[in-house]
Amino acid sequence: MTSDSTHPQPIHLEPFNQSTPPPSGRLIVFTGPSGVGKGTLLRTLMFNHPELHLSVSATTRQPRPDEVDGKHYHFVSKAHFEQMICKKELLEWAEFAGHFYGTPRLPIEQHIHDGHSIILEIELQGARQIHRNFPDALRIFILPPTFEELESRIRMRNQDSEAAIIRRLEQAQMEIAAAPEFDVQLVNDDLNTTVQTLEAIIFK
Repeated sequence: MTSDSTHPQPIHLEPFNQSTPPPSGRLIVFTGPSGVGKGTLLRTLMFNHPELHLSVSATTRQPRPDEVDGKHYHFVSKAHFEQMICKKELLEWAEFAGHFYGTPRLPIEQHIHDGHSIILEIELQGARQIHRNFPDALRIFILPPTFEELESRIRMRNQDSEAAIIRRLEQAQMEIAAAPEFDVQLVNDDLNTTVQTLEAIIFK
């Protein structure tokens, strides 16, 4: 998150009151380092359980050619995003590479009110904000079998320079160190086994 004083600063939200919604509705926060396999796990989980919903973030960056507004992201202007901050319409937000990203609050509250569970895939910084503003969320951290395995997965992508890989690995070390903050820490060493464990946790 930027420390530039010209940018809007994070604000405190009143925690969401979950005292009355149906017991089946909950927010599930899904976090883990880059390369740990979160995307594959989520795609498999969502395929097996279409009743689950996936939170769609808002961003000020431009859509890529294969991205659809409202499906991959809600693409908004910087002015609109800043209005969302001022109106407390975001559960969390941050700036990365000159663009803002955030989680709209209303869709999550609506899904939970309707008795639906919704999954939010998010990085560590955002997960910490969510915990402050939405303390009843179930927070799951996905771990690699070993750090060496994580490095191998990142290198096999062949998408980054050596400098970028080193930055990703340093970030991963910091994130993994924070795993004990989460309600559940789950090692992704086998896709089917990990999905089954996720199902048992989410639908218990």
